Amino acid sequence: ETNLAPLRAAVLESDASAGLATDGDADRFGIFDADGSFLQPNHILALLYDYVVETRGWKLGTARSVATTHLLDAVAKFHGQPVYQTPVGFKYIGELIKQDKIALGGEESAGLSIRGHVPEKDGILACLLVAEMIAVRRASLAAQLRALFKKVGAEYWPVRINLHLPADVQARLLGRLKNEFKEFLGRRVAKEDRTDGLKLILEDGTWVLLRLSGTEPLVRVYTEAGSRDAANALAAEVQKWVYA
Repeated sequence: ETNLAPLRAAVLESDASAGLATDGDADRFGIFDADGSFLQPNHILALLYDYVVETRGWKLGTARSVATTHLLDAVAKFHGQPVYQTPVGFKYIGELIKQDKIALGGEESAGLSIRGHVPEKDGILACLLVAEMIAVRRASLAAQLRALFKKVGAEYWPVRINLHLPADVQARLLGRLKNEFKEFLGRRVAKEDRTDGLKLILEDGTWVLLRLSGTEPLVRVYTEAGSRDAANALAAEVQKWVYA
């Protein structure tokens, strides 16, 4: 979002319906709504999965990395379709596209592809699908997201932060993450998932994922809750826990 200030300004100045961008090699996307607000890639994935299932008639599931929003799970449940969870890395989702098991697969880091397309991230495709979805539904992305929350009966707000770690904190955290967690931050843990890093799904449905980088002294912290404030508060709690 911080790198797309000129696009945001252009959207507002030209009264555009949306701002569509890719990164340099066009495998990731960045989307602004008509009012200049930035849409989380997580939310775009869920909107587009719902859209392609409805418009293409593809009665197929979706795939997401372990770090990606559970809004995709809620949309899949609404349509009576399965969800495939993968480790981080689009190659795992690409395999499911090659096997024709999913309508759409994506990662929170702004990568997606769909059935019948190349089994790799395509930012141009994502932008074209967003443009088509706005034209067909004749509603802003914010309005479509509100409608999707209403359709599935809950809101999903993901947050991601990167925490740079001193060597001693990183070494200590490595050991702590190997523990079994029945409780975390004063909340009961409903499920522990070690698909890629440590993911703790709490009893209220919120979740936390901690993934240590293999190349840098940092840990990636992902949280998701029923509001933006709750997700940010949970991320702040996790940050304190990491450095404790």
